[in-house]
Amino acid sequence: MIKILNSENVTKEEILCRVQAPDNVAPAVDAVLANVKENGDKAIIEYAKLFDKADIDCVEVSQEEIQQAMQSVDEKFIQIIKQASENIRDFHKRQIRGDFVSNSRKGVVLGQKVIPLSKVGLYVPGGTASYPSTVLMNCIPAKLANVGQIIMATPPKSDGKIPPVILAAAHIAGVDKIFKMGGAQAIAAMAYGTESVPAVDKIVGPGNIYVATAKAKVRGICDIDMIAGPSEILVVADKNSDPELVAADMLSQAEHDKLAAAILITESMDLAKKVSSELERQIAELPRNEIASFSIEEHGRIIVTESIEKAVQIANMIAPEHLELCVDDPFAILDLVKNAGSVFLGRNTPESVGDYFAGTNHTLPTSGTARFSSPLSVDDFVKTTQFIYYSEDALMAEGESIAYFAEKEGLSAHARAVTKRMEKK
Repeated sequence: MIKILNSENVTKEEILCRVQAPDNVAPAVDAVLANVKENGDKAIIEYAKLFDKADIDCVEVSQEEIQQAMQSVDEKFIQIIKQASENIRDFHKRQIRGDFVSNSRKGVVLGQKVIPLSKVGLYVPGGTASYPSTVLMNCIPAKLANVGQIIMATPPKSDGKIPPVILAAAHIAGVDKIFKMGGAQAIAAMAYGTESVPAVDKIVGPGNIYVATAKAKVRGICDIDMIAGPSEILVVADKNSDPELVAADMLSQAEHDKLAAAILITESMDLAKKVSSELERQIAELPRNEIASFSIEEHGRIIVTESIEKAVQIANMIAPEHLELCVDDPFAILDLVKNAGSVFLGRNTPESVGDYFAGTNHTLPTSGTARFSSPLSVDDFVKTTQFIYYSEDALMAEGESIAYFAEKEGLSAHARAVTKRMEKK
């Protein structure tokens, strides 16, 4: 049921095939963006009824709803959310960077200020599952960056309510305002603003093809984190790996959605065949077996290669979202990894630990973009500005060089802004 390929002459396209967005997605998103921009809350309420089958009369979640959610979620899960939050906070606080000032040249002061964004919007998907983990991963780095206001959008259920675990996670993480809206309409509301929803400086968080398309279209009105594609896991496994565990790790992503990709690269044909059999056996046991089965059959791949080093080379070509190194000494080959969103080392580190509890972020670059982009971090919620000071003596000392440079570019007014000061001196 899963394709087994030989690594010779295999191409990235064969390994990680991606379905393009249907032609009707962009026009549909354009219509939603225009409607929300013009009609605000009214459009959001109408879309909740149309897409979520939910009758809501207020876009914002009330404090009473949040308190009810906190009381309805079992105490064990509340404590787990709090511990996960601490782990995430501990990891991400190490990313915080501060201002700097340099005065190494006489009379010249140069510096950089790190400034938090004023308002940030978090998108948390709904649909077939609830994702309190995404709330934590999006919100906690923003809090550590000292963002002025953090709002969250997530689609309501048919009863017009947000799942209690989502509200509980938002409350614990420190979200300021929560809104009942999903899809492209949520992105539009956060980008343009409505009567209830403030316009934000940046939107972060994953979503379906309509959400991703909407984020791409509002980029420039506000910033976005990334355009996330379907989830991916790539497992590099040696001949000593347990096929049952390798298959379980692959299915941890295949159950996300039908477009998710689970890939195994191994030096052992024997392991490849055993993992293939395990996948078939374990899929039958999963509640989301229909999704996982489609994902494995259409997008799953097993690649057999001559060595683990070659397997890592192929992994670098693919640049997966999640990369597991299921080998005897994963640290020995970690430096060979150049392109991956997050790396999971050893036989006891399934991708799930990063999704929920370890502390690293699970909002990761997909679709090969790990070649040039990074996981969500504190840096995503700040901007930098620089400052320059020249004393009169410093300008006199360097002014001739500055003016000469400007003239070489053909920009005489730039040069004159300097030389006029030199003449007055």
